[in-house]
Amino acid sequence: MTTSSYTKIFRQIKGKPEKMKKFIKHCAPKKRSCGLAKKRCERCGRFGGHVSKYGLNFCRHCFREIAYEIGFKKYN
Repeated sequence: MTTSSYTKIFRQIKGKPEKMKKFIKHCAPKKRSCGLAKKRCERCGRFGGHVSKYGLNFCRHCFREIAYEIGFKKYN
């Protein structure tokens, strides 16, 4: 279950407290301690293609867009 679908369901059962308790107990996404879902891009929130070297924490797409502004140079 993705985070967006989780929040969508959460909005639907907001007025039903008993169902809300049961949903949170059984279906809420768990806190991640490791793996791909733990690391997210700080700029856009993507999971895959993560560049964490030098503490950047960007996905490869965002890194490519702002690399020159940060101070990286492209060598040919």
